[in-house]
Parts: sequence; structure tokens; C-alpha cells
Amino acid sequence: MAGPYDKDEFTRRLKARASELGFNLCGIARARRLEELAPRFRAWLDAGMNDIMKYLERDLDKRIDPSAMLQDAKSLVVTGMSYYSEILQKDPDAPILSRYTYGRDYHEVIREKLEDLLSWIKKQVPDVSGRIVVDSSAMTEKAWAREAGLGWQGRHSLIINRDIGSFFFIGILILNTDLSYDDPVTTDHCGECRICQDQCPTGAINGDKTIDARKCIANLTIERRGPVPEALVPLLGGRVYGCDKCQEVCPWNKAPKVKSSQEFAIDEEIAEMTVDEWKNLSKERFMRLFRTTSMKRVSYEKMKSNIEAVFKR
Repeated sequence: MAGPYDKDEFTRRLKARASELGFNLCGIARARRLEELAPRFRAWLDAGMNDIMKYLERDLDKRIDPSAMLQDAKSLVVTGMSYYSEILQKDPDAPILSRYTYGRDYHEVIREKLEDLLSWIKKQVPDVSGRIVVDSSAMTEKAWAREAGLGWQGRHSLIINRDIGSFFFIGILILNTDLSYDDPVTTDHCGECRICQDQCPTGAINGDKTIDARKCIANLTIERRGPVPEALVPLLGGRVYGCDKCQEVCPWNKAPKVKSSQEFAIDEEIAEMTVDEWKNLSKERFMRLFRTTSMKRVSYEKMKSNIEAVFKR
């Protein structure tokens, strides 16, 4: 499709292509500088709530301005892909993994799909340029999901969609071409509900839709390289990689209309692992089972430390 094109029709076809690739959600946001995010983000950093994640203190422009990621950015194609699964680990006493670790590493799955989508776009508009973002840069993805109409930001800080809840990955394709834009979600459908905040095991959910990483089990079991602080070990509840508690108790996740794709299904061997198998997990088995999952970001030593911690309870 060379030259001028019908933006509405092209956007409709683009969204249809995204659906064919397996995305459950796809919205389009107009590129702009999200200046309103900067003060709250700086206040969160100043309070030390990023804990050891000092990289969050860099590249503020990239967080709020897509043109810092792609020159002459005009549109952001924001996608959502469900990883909700009803098939969980089978031993109720086994160390608990966050559902987002099931199946292939989501960074790779979504990037491959967005690369396919960008290739399709370039066949229609040969001179277009694009930049793919999958939890791989400073960009504030949740804010752009809201801008693109995918959902609202829940009290637990995650984006909630009325149809599929909050168990979904966000992927973004920044383009230097105009598209038809969706309306941002401006209504907070959580209302007065505080279930996620009240049931957070460590009280890590703040009242302003931010998370105190110093208390967050996800941060403690993944980002922190040392052992989980002794005072928080009794609160892990068996969790050794991430934490889904705030999502599990959310009413919007009770009956999502879609389930995860097969790419994010839990490996049968991992699902079947018993307490004894986890306690005796060897480095070789750890590498074999988790090398293609998002858990490959933690070392074997860190995982063993987490496993030992949960069995202290």
C-alpha cells in the first residue's frame, strides 16, 4: 500500500492481523509526552520504593516520551496477550511459581509476534519505521496500555481489562505513521474495592496504585540477589518466584473470557514436581526445565535460596 491510505480501514486490518497472531487485545494510542507521569514517578523514587532497582532512576525521557525511543513517533500499537491458566502446579505443598513463568519466555513470544506484525505493516506501508518494546526498555507500558484503551490501572498497579482481567502481557509497537486512535480509559472500575491491597501478604500495595518494591514478594524473590529478609520469610506463603496474590483475589479475574495460549501453558514435568523434587532440585535440572522460560533471569543459587527460605516456615 504505497502512498496515502485510509487510516480507519488500515487500522481495522492491523488489529485483525494482531488478532490472527494471537493477541487478545490491541489498541492504538497517539504518541505524546506523558508529562503528567513524571512527578509521581520521581516521588516514588525519592521515597526509595524502587529498592535495589537503580536502573529505574535512569532514562526518564524514555519512560514518558515515545519519540525518545523512535524519532518522529506518531502511533503506539499496544497489545495484550493473556497468560491466565487454570492448570497450575499439582502438589499443594510445592514451592509456588507465578503464572507468568509458565511456558516460553513471554519476552520472546511477544517480540516474535510483534516482529511479524511490523513486517506485515511494512508490506502495506513500505516507508514506515517501528520500534518494538516488550518489558525491555524504560517505557512505561502500563500507562500506554491505558492510553490505548486496553484497560484501567487497578489498585495493584496492573492494567485490568473488563473482559480478560489483568493476567496479560503488554507488548508495544511504536510507529512513525498516523493511525486511527482509541480513546484512553479514564474510568476506574475498581471503585472502592480494596481486596488486593488488604490481602497483599506483605502490605506492599500503596494507596496510589504504586508498589513498594522493598516489601513486594516479586521483587524479593527475583530482583534481589541476596536472600529474602528474615522478617519477610514467614510471609512468602510458599512463593519462590514472583507473586500472583493481588491478581488471584481480584474480582475481575474470577471468570476471564479467554485463557492463555499453549505457548504459556505450564510444562507437565514442572506441574508434577513434588516437594521433595523441589528440595533436591539440581542445577542441571533447573537449567533444563527453565532455560526457555522467564525464570532464566535468576541464578540457580538464588532459586535454591528462595526454596530453602519457604521451607523454613
